[in-house]
Amino acid sequence: MKLTFLGASSTVTGSKYLIEHQDKKILVDCGLFQGLKKLRLLNWEEPKFNPSTIDAILLTHGHLDHTGYLPRLVKLGFKGKIFATAPTLKITEIILKDTAKIQEEEAERANKGGYSKHKPALSLYDLKDVEETKKLFHQIEEGICVNVADLFKVTFKYNGHILGSTFIQVEVAEKMIVFSGDLGREKDILLYPPKKPHKADILLIESTYGGKIHPDEKNVFSELEEIINETINRGGSLFIPSFTVERVQLLMLILWRLLNAKKIPKVPMIMDSPMGSSILDLFINSQDWHKLRADECNQMCSNFLQINNYNETMQVRGDNKPKIVIAGSGMISGGRILSYLEVRGANENDTLLFVGHQAEGTRGRKLLEGEREIKIYGNIIEFRMQIRKIESLSAHADQNDLLNWLSDLKQKPNNIFIVHGEVDQSEAFKQKLKEIKNWDAEIPHLNQIVDLEIF
Repeated sequence: MKLTFLGASSTVTGSKYLIEHQDKKILVDCGLFQGLKKLRLLNWEEPKFNPSTIDAILLTHGHLDHTGYLPRLVKLGFKGKIFATAPTLKITEIILKDTAKIQEEEAERANKGGYSKHKPALSLYDLKDVEETKKLFHQIEEGICVNVADLFKVTFKYNGHILGSTFIQVEVAEKMIVFSGDLGREKDILLYPPKKPHKADILLIESTYGGKIHPDEKNVFSELEEIINETINRGGSLFIPSFTVERVQLLMLILWRLLNAKKIPKVPMIMDSPMGSSILDLFINSQDWHKLRADECNQMCSNFLQINNYNETMQVRGDNKPKIVIAGSGMISGGRILSYLEVRGANENDTLLFVGHQAEGTRGRKLLEGEREIKIYGNIIEFRMQIRKIESLSAHADQNDLLNWLSDLKQKPNNIFIVHGEVDQSEAFKQKLKEIKNWDAEIPHLNQIVDLEIF
């Protein structure tokens, strides 16, 4: 039995793990690499395996760095089954369609503008590939053990990261392999605490914030109140690049509560993300997965202008009156936020607020690190906006949450692999595991192959 680390190994993005046993092969997650160019280029390389030989894919959740490579794999010959919870499959469909559309539009824009070195510029996959991928979706109930590929006993368990997200237990050859996926937080405004594993012979655990402790979530209301009032008082607007799944909905909820409490002025509040609107509908129809009641969701939404048409985006971005705009994408790697920054980036009265992880190599990370020019649609844009960041809105577990998630394991795993983290965060968590539990762990490198029979 072999385990191959095909992504999210010594990096945050591109989650893919291949398990091989006897004549069967399954993938856990199938994500897109994002951020640094050297990582993004990996999406275009031939996979290290034959896609047509993969029996099944298990998805921990619907984020792009866990699902975004699926249509590419289907395009290259994968014909197996794709298993996930109902909300994850819906989110995956929404995200893949949006990503394919953006890729097609960017390729078309690059070809017309002549600013791509590729002649012609191509998309990694298109909407037709997404439709073919959807045909392979199979819904799994949370907490129910199912047989996959006539060999693997698989259970998906709630882990509180986003709607539908789970950690995955794979039992095979008398071994329990546990994939944490992206773990949520013990205390979250929208989602319930993660369930915990009781047994793990082989453990793969994320480490996005393996070396950090999040600030108290209660402070987020006062932090956001302060940032909004400062911005509006100087005549500016607040722009929030946001992940459209869970983060947009959480921001809308907090802003609505601040407005109801008269903590912030009544200015236009805009949610500019067609995908975000689709996820809101999913929230209303997935009550078992989160704490927000349907009536609360409806009241919250009534206070926001939801933009779906790009022409509306163009009108809003040209209006200089103070406003609050939430738009994708969360790392400024694409989406509607680029349209706003294209014309507002040089306005020093405006504020750009980061509310989530900014992967290495993304525009968001570069701006946080002090870069004052950004490239948008082939043009260099001067950047003079005020930059703020709120740490306590992260949907990822911090170091304490990660340790707490391991607290119900009755025995130490035979082997622990620390994944889905930049090296400094993975190293910090590795050291903390040794310090607190006296557990040794390994940080795998990309394409590393491990023989599980030795453990």
